[in-house]
Amino acid sequence: GLYSGLKITGKKIDEVKVRFFGAGAASIATARILISAGVRPENVIMADSKGTLHKGRTELKDIPYDVKWHFAQTTNPEGIDGGPEVLFKDADVVYCYTKPGPDVVKKEWVATMAKDAMLFACANPIPEIWPWDAKEAGARIVATGRSDFPNQINNSLGFPGIFRGTLDVQASTITDEMCIAAAKTLSDCAEKEGLSEDYLIPTMDQAWVYPEVATAVGMKAIEQGIARKVLSREELLKIATEKIQYAQKMTACLTDNKFIELP
Repeated sequence: GLYSGLKITGKKIDEVKVRFFGAGAASIATARILISAGVRPENVIMADSKGTLHKGRTELKDIPYDVKWHFAQTTNPEGIDGGPEVLFKDADVVYCYTKPGPDVVKKEWVATMAKDAMLFACANPIPEIWPWDAKEAGARIVATGRSDFPNQINNSLGFPGIFRGTLDVQASTITDEMCIAAAKTLSDCAEKEGLSEDYLIPTMDQAWVYPEVATAVGMKAIEQGIARKVLSREELLKIATEKIQYAQKMTACLTDNKFIELP
């Protein structure tokens, strides 16, 4: 989603100010991946229920908050202290991983974000703010976890291809770079279909995307020297396509013959 948003807005990954509303597992994992992808730690600020993370939050030193302490030390170098009003101000990108809304994120906070701002309201089943409210407040790009809204950001777009590519080359681990390769491929696939403010990444029913993601992940593992099985890109794409199509056909067959009941 971020890669596509950057393409649309013309902003650069090493220049955008990225904020995280919520500092749980989802925010921490996303922040780690984004920093690996090129977001500068000094451009990141994270906030939990007690406010922004910074070096003065010494209560975070102790387990189980020590992961937060790492980000308190490595991000927000100016020690900006405060709540959501401070967090959203002048932000290019805000990721929200808090609790189901609406009205968890206020329109007046969104209104203080930078020009061409991107807002990822990821709570389910109801995002922290309705997309139309965020747009009305000034956000240019809004994404949620909902399939009935534009720009659904769902991990089901990533993990099938990530695992398929990992298994097909027998990689010894899954690296951040492999996940980044998957994200770039999802954005590239959406670009082929025609990027827009309401179409950042493919939808889950675009089955052709999964083999592309698997291939990119497998090739990255080979490049990093952690693949036990070295294949060409063409070989990887063929293998992934065949295996994914077989699984899809098998599921359809079991469903059609009532061995699997639809919800």
